[in-house]
Amino acid sequence: MSKRLKITFPGSDGSPLSGLLEQPDNSPSAYVLFAHCFTCGKDIAAASRIAKALTHRGYAVLRFDFTGLGNSDGDFSNTNFSSNVDDLIAAADYLRQHYQAPKLLIGHSLGGAAVLKAAEKIPESQGLVTIGSPANANNVSKQFSADIATIEAQGHGDVMLAGRKFTIKKQFLDDLQQQDSDHLGRLNKALLIFHSPIDATVSIEHAETLYRAAKHPKSFISLDKADHLLSSKDDAEYVAATIAAWATRYLCVDDLIEPQTSSVNKGHICVKEHNRQFSRSISSDSHQWLADEPIAFGGHDLGPDPYEHLLAALGACTSMTMRMYANRKKLALDDIQVELNHSRKHIDDCESCDSEKKQIDVIQRTIQIKGDLSNEERQSLIAIADKCPVHRTLENTIVIETQAVE
Repeated sequence: MSKRLKITFPGSDGSPLSGLLEQPDNSPSAYVLFAHCFTCGKDIAAASRIAKALTHRGYAVLRFDFTGLGNSDGDFSNTNFSSNVDDLIAAADYLRQHYQAPKLLIGHSLGGAAVLKAAEKIPESQGLVTIGSPANANNVSKQFSADIATIEAQGHGDVMLAGRKFTIKKQFLDDLQQQDSDHLGRLNKALLIFHSPIDATVSIEHAETLYRAAKHPKSFISLDKADHLLSSKDDAEYVAATIAAWATRYLCVDDLIEPQTSSVNKGHICVKEHNRQFSRSISSDSHQWLADEPIAFGGHDLGPDPYEHLLAALGACTSMTMRMYANRKKLALDDIQVELNHSRKHIDDCESCDSEKKQIDVIQRTIQIKGDLSNEERQSLIAIADKCPVHRTLENTIVIETQAVE
């Protein structure tokens, strides 16, 4: 299962870009940014299938429509390769601000050329993947080569691409001519190249050029009989499975929280903003994790919410205390399972309660005990559960002292 979120963020010219973020049910191994092919869109079959397959393997994938395409605003005729690169950087900025910067960049066809160009401006990216991509962006002009003279002479021209009409301006051609391949030798990131030997749109020689220009670590995988658009479901699944396996070698997929720059004293907890909504990075002296709110409450569900943390503290302490007691008493306790939930109940009659207090917080705790134990031993374990330190803290009068510091 996975979660799909429709998102909007400003593109290179400020126009709203339409994106789709697919996330696994659990915390993602890493965030992935996918760039579609020239004049395609985020919902092209290859992009959709690869994103879905990667999500099922634990990755979160953002794919979006470039300016003027699909559901994104803006005028396509005013875009060019450089603006596509800027759109990618804007998408990475969105992920960095609201979730986590992408560690893996994937580009299909011209999207692959854009990914290779944008990688320098996305320092957190550790792996790059191209699928049927040209070694130089100028190769795309071959798709409308018969119209180039008209575009040069009139400053613009209507061209037919994949059965659709697009307006191409001279500035688009000028921008392509200004592109070079110098950045390929200084990527300093792991590169995986997919290409079909029978690709009729971008020849296999482009993959060879990319491979020769890039430095190690780099890999090439032939897609055998696949077409340029990777329209076969099996081919898309194969690409996704290979990317997921390859990424485990080159991505640091277990560091979703940025390394802390200041030490945290033992016994202290430090909570920092992970984004400017509800996601928070939590650090102790030796551990890091995330807290968040559910999507239904405006969060991104990247981690347990505050009350789930509270319940986890009580549940963990309960289980640890019971285990410590059982081991000391040499009881035949095989396993303990503690389940908790929090609610608030209305106070109808309570003579000892503050008259202004109309509700009380209730934590319901269910403990499952497994083992060859007598009734007396089971009762002893239940009794000791109420003596765990966190249980006692919650039942004590708690004073929270708050101090503001610069």
